[in-house]
Amino acid sequence: MLVSTKAIVLTSLKYGEADLIVKCFTEEGVKAYMLKRILKSKSKKVSIAYFQPLTQLKLTAVHNNKGNLNSIREARISYLYQSISVNIFKQSIALFLAEVLSNTLQEEEKNPTLFQYIETAFIWLDNHDHSANFHILFLLNLTKYLGFYPGIEKNKAEYFDLTEGYFTNNKPLNNYVFGKKLILFKSIIGINFDVMQRLQLNSNSRTIVLDILLEYYELHMPGFKKPKSLHVLKEVFNDKA
Repeated sequence: MLVSTKAIVLTSLKYGEADLIVKCFTEEGVKAYMLKRILKSKSKKVSIAYFQPLTQLKLTAVHNNKGNLNSIREARISYLYQSISVNIFKQSIALFLAEVLSNTLQEEEKNPTLFQYIETAFIWLDNHDHSANFHILFLLNLTKYLGFYPGIEKNKAEYFDLTEGYFTNNKPLNNYVFGKKLILFKSIIGINFDVMQRLQLNSNSRTIVLDILLEYYELHMPGFKKPKSLHVLKEVFNDKA
């Protein structure tokens, strides 16, 4: 079936000497495409330059809907990043979050609200300078669409149960956050990108909150693994206030 859809590139994998397998999150759901001979092609309709992580595209594609690899007839940029492509901090965030999304987005079903969230979030990142905490808020808000956003916060709650996903005064048996780490975790609840600069997180506290979120993902997303790019992200932000 020939379709026209927006797409966000998640991963690109070289196959053989000239082919590329690309995984995208589209308005039609997660789709994988075989791009034959693209590494040796000079075609202007489908360029290798378009398939970098998180590139936003407009595709004309053939979806077979049978679990096999799909094909792309034509691709063009839907939104051209201006700062993400040249800013080392934003690049590190983008590579890290592309890996997270590739691990978490598996279904081929449509999810228009999730697609819109991802699309607009990265456009926001491209257009704003206050980006040090972007990946933390992105991961937290992504859980709304994945079905395990933290339960209603209790200001005086002494624990956050990572397994059950809620705040409580009863000490959980395993996998919980408390003390100073809980205060840091609570500080990001209910914050959106536009007021992100209010977060008082230095590099150390940012790492603590990120590790909490990744553990939370591991407990709620079957097969989720910490991204390989995590150490790069931490190194880049190590000295960033």
